[in-house]
Amino acid sequence: MADFVELAAYLTEKRPDAVLGTELAFGELNVTVALPALVSFIGFLTVDPACKFSSLVDITAVDHPERVERFDVIYHFLSMYTNARIRLKVAVSEDDMVPSIHLVHPSANWFEREVFDMFGILFSGHPDLRRILTDYGFRGHPLRKDFPTTGYTEVRYDEVQKRVVYEPVNLVQEYRQFDFMSPWEGAKYILPGDEKKA
Repeated sequence: MADFVELAAYLTEKRPDAVLGTELAFGELNVTVALPALVSFIGFLTVDPACKFSSLVDITAVDHPERVERFDVIYHFLSMYTNARIRLKVAVSEDDMVPSIHLVHPSANWFEREVFDMFGILFSGHPDLRRILTDYGFRGHPLRKDFPTTGYTEVRYDEVQKRVVYEPVNLVQEYRQFDFMSPWEGAKYILPGDEKKA
């Protein structure tokens, strides 16, 4: 942990234009980064001798619909030299375009496409920003918190038309309430047949 405290101070001192804040959580250093300085800061983390975070592990996002800057785009990096991990977080609104980092980390190409597909976040300078996990005609972004849990359309094969057809979602039954209580803890009520045990 002492190393992370020193690294946080080092990054804040070297890149005050980029670092908005730091915190230690779950054994990793979290750095909040300013959007305009994102690409240069990631390049700095890659080549700086004190950092050497040369491996991009993942890019994801978190949706906070109640905020003006609705999304946090999150980058996970690994230093193969020090076996340390760092997490970068940048806050963006629905209208913001996040600069692509595919020139610094070529593997970001697919990660950015996944984030675009699931959250609708746009990456400027991306060479091929298409959907990657959903179908071509898919409407909406499934990991946004305002996306309905049933989706908008369902897919089935039509024997008459001999092709796959898209239809509005048709729920055959209403949602049910299930009791997911652990069977080891025991229910607080008596089930039919249990009264015979006494």
